[in-house]
Amino acid sequence: MRAVSQLTPGGPEVLRLVETTVPEPGPVEVLVRVQAAGINPTDWKTRTRGYFYGDETPPFILGFDVAGVVETVGPGVTLHSPGDPVIGMPRFPKPAGAYAEFVTGPARHFVPAPVGVDPIQAAGVPLAGLTAWQALVDTAGLRAGQRVLVQAAAGGVGHLAVQIAKALGAHVVGTASAAKHDFLRSIGVDEPVDYTIGPIDELVGDVDVILDTLGGEARERSLRCLRPGGTLVSIIPPVGFDSALMPRREDVTVRWMLVEPDAGGLRGLVELIEKGALAVHVDRTFPLAEAAAAHRVGEAGRTTGKLVLTM
Repeated sequence: MRAVSQLTPGGPEVLRLVETTVPEPGPVEVLVRVQAAGINPTDWKTRTRGYFYGDETPPFILGFDVAGVVETVGPGVTLHSPGDPVIGMPRFPKPAGAYAEFVTGPARHFVPAPVGVDPIQAAGVPLAGLTAWQALVDTAGLRAGQRVLVQAAAGGVGHLAVQIAKALGAHVVGTASAAKHDFLRSIGVDEPVDYTIGPIDELVGDVDVILDTLGGEARERSLRCLRPGGTLVSIIPPVGFDSALMPRREDVTVRWMLVEPDAGGLRGLVELIEKGALAVHVDRTFPLAEAAAAHRVGEAGRTTGKLVLTM
């Protein structure tokens, strides 16, 4: 099969197209023929510094988001059959190897793909969608009528978080440059905010829930936007994954989270998609051989929605 691999950590130039062996599914695993693979910031972070816990060294195949068709199933699998369209984020944060024509993973890390949705759009769902779902639904417990601030609301996680929040009945404040405000309104943002005109705490207040996608000073200042009793959920880990290094405010809750494979969450996302309440915006697609070019575009930080590799 064809795959994109790297021999050393480094910039986009280390990514190269290779021929390698098709993996075989083990017990309770499936082999998926990949149709499209979503691209996420964690991909280029992994490219430059390795996997989260430093126990994987090159050569490895990047990528976590998979949309494809089950090719074969390993012993003991009952949930999927050959020919089933599926989506998933197998093994995260361990290597999944989605920048390839075939991927294996635990059967329960995949769910049936949304009916009637192109694999290119479907490939943008798992990592970004689960991040937004687990932050807002599972961690913050967002409820109807609450006021939520989504930072970088036009980005991969952000634009899905906006739609999930609206489906829950929340009032959504979203940050993006002014040029993207029409897009924000089109996906349901009630109050677009131009982050370029000042610090976030001078622009937004009285918020119940914040989804922090930025970290750093923006996270520190965001605490001032919360009402007493509010919750900030950050998807940017503190140094060394040490929760003691997160900013604090006595009358609010501050959490950081790392997304994880979650069939229940994926099924919830698929249900929203099939109801028409959630859609992935694909900014650009790239053929597998142009993964390096896709990384250059992604790292520029100007993408609206998702970038996707096609096979």
